[in-house]
Amino acid sequence: MIEISHLTKRYGPFTAVDDISFSVEPGQVLGFLGPNGAGKSTTMKMITGFLAPTSGTVRVCGHDVQSAPLAAKACMGYLPEGAPNYAEMSVRAFLEFIADVRGLTGSHRRSRMDDVIARLGLNGVLEQVIETLSKGFRRRVGLAQALLHDPQVLILDEPTDGLDPNQKHEVRTLINAMSKDKIIVISTHILEEVDAVCNRAIIIANGRILADDTPKALAARATSGRLDDVFRQITMTTKPATSKSAPEVAHA
Repeated sequence: MIEISHLTKRYGPFTAVDDISFSVEPGQVLGFLGPNGAGKSTTMKMITGFLAPTSGTVRVCGHDVQSAPLAAKACMGYLPEGAPNYAEMSVRAFLEFIADVRGLTGSHRRSRMDDVIARLGLNGVLEQVIETLSKGFRRRVGLAQALLHDPQVLILDEPTDGLDPNQKHEVRTLINAMSKDKIIVISTHILEEVDAVCNRAIIIANGRILADDTPKALAARATSGRLDDVFRQITMTTKPATSKSAPEVAHA
């Protein structure tokens, strides 16, 4: 389980994430939605331990991300925004490096390498230098490193960014296949992606959680029955925060 309690991140007078709390359980695929600057990526970075919160706590699989970072990160696979890789490495060398970092050895290492290479369709580019890959293939390599150790928790920031429609379908199919026994959190601007793979959605704006429900229930709030209409309605009528207190979360 992911347990987030009163999580806050401030940069001087600016509050990027404002006292948010929620939990995510196994089997849930959570779509984390919001306009640019809403606090999505900042929250993801705090969940994964890449960014320290100003206040509040994050626990992943029972481990506090701040006080037990190695144990918490061992449970997670993280695809950050932009999916930075070592551009001068070949795809194979990069994945072997990640396997070393994750402590994978022997037959388990070989089976995990074979699995992610096949799942992400990387066989044809294994010896190619990463900087020469298309944006879509670089994204696939980023996904492969996140999945390599078969983590219990996946944190994916814009996982289909740069992929063509066929590749997006393949990644969504992969997420659906993994969702039965994993916790998956997806930050995305693509609302059709939420409909395709998520069974829960949180909408955040100005660092505050404004809605938390199933995509179907959220879409039902609009007369059109469209999630994008609800998203605009919620986020465009919310004014920037002027105090530390967060508004009440809306539920259907």
